[in-house]
Amino acid sequence: MTGRGMKIGVIGAGAWGTALAQVAAQGEREVMLWAREPEVVTAVNRGHENPLFLAGVPLSPTIRATGSLGDLAGLDALLVVVPAQHVRAILAETPVDGTPLVLCAKGIEAKTRLLISEVVREVAPAAPIAVISGPTFAHEVAAGLPAAVTLACEAAALRTRLAERLAGPAFRPYASSDVIGAEIGGAVKNVLAIACGVVEGAGLGQNARAALIARGFAEMTRFGLARGARAETLAGLSGLGDLVLTCSSVSSRNFSLGVGLGRGKAAADLLADRKTVAEGAFTAPVLREAAADVGVDMPVAEAVCALLGGAAVRGVIDDLLARPLRDEAH
Repeated sequence: MTGRGMKIGVIGAGAWGTALAQVAAQGEREVMLWAREPEVVTAVNRGHENPLFLAGVPLSPTIRATGSLGDLAGLDALLVVVPAQHVRAILAETPVDGTPLVLCAKGIEAKTRLLISEVVREVAPAAPIAVISGPTFAHEVAAGLPAAVTLACEAAALRTRLAERLAGPAFRPYASSDVIGAEIGGAVKNVLAIACGVVEGAGLGQNARAALIARGFAEMTRFGLARGARAETLAGLSGLGDLVLTCSSVSSRNFSLGVGLGRGKAAADLLADRKTVAEGAFTAPVLREAAADVGVDMPVAEAVCALLGGAAVRGVIDDLLARPLRDEAH
């Protein structure tokens, strides 16, 4: 079977999952979309829309929603787009067997400090794994605006088939075999986006944001290399590309969370007021521990943890600026 003939399912009907279903439905191809919320299933099937998570975007009529994970059996590949902390539980209920799983969630499992691919190898060891990650806002992708992503998979033949299946006039996957690198970029950038939002919310200026992106990228690279990622992956779409996008726009859930923190609001209040997940808030403390496990210094991630824990913005910033001077390469 060529890639274009693959039957695709999407697990998770949030904004990004719905946008990826829209991508997979290009050319009037059928896509199965699993949603936890019954009202989303009804809205997608009857009105071809997802007003709860992706309002205002008409969806392809070839997308069929379901509330039963069992309906995903027998498909050729499943895109996993549920929040990182729920991947293990959802896949345990999904008829996966040897079906290829394309991981589109970005984060690190809190209780184990495992990357999502490592979680999948525990819960579905027979399933081939791929990762999609890159600078993408769901509403732009769903609307058909141009976007490019990293599609990482160790198996070259599967990587090619998936790229053929998902590529379209405005959606361009770039192939990689570096699954770990693609995952780390997507996870770490969420934490750094919170930090950049704090800079915006506290009114620290564009110079500070640019410096923070650069130093944050240095942290991402140190951690990624220590975990076996390749430097070129971290400097690509799933690392630096996604970092720049997420650290520069209020459309980013993580950036907007940081803006609120920078304005002095409590993390608990900001997180309680959201229907979508700012994954960086869960990733930050896990990333701090995972970095310590491999002996990597990540002061920006440490600062985000402090802010999420209720530390005063001015004090955290002063502590960062008072760190000992050092060579830029370290």
